[in-house]
Amino acid sequence: MPKAEIKYEIIKNIGVLATNKSGWQREANIVKWNEGKAKLDIRDWGPDHEKVGKGISLNDEEVAILKALLEDFDPADIEG
Repeated sequence: MPKAEIKYEIIKNIGVLATNKSGWQREANIVKWNEGKAKLDIRDWGPDHEKVGKGISLNDEEVAILKALLEDFDPADIEG
């Protein structure tokens, strides 16, 4: 059975979060997946957006909650 084709449309590029050695970029974009509603999407993209890695898509309500949670978040609290 052939793999189902996943359709996507990048509506707006918000920005690049990181670039790895192979040229893939972790990006924040507004994306429509399979002609659905546009969502905030954070994932790795290959050069020219021809390949896509795993990521996360958030609807407008989830974005608002995440934004509120991050208001008081200090990145220095991350232990590495």
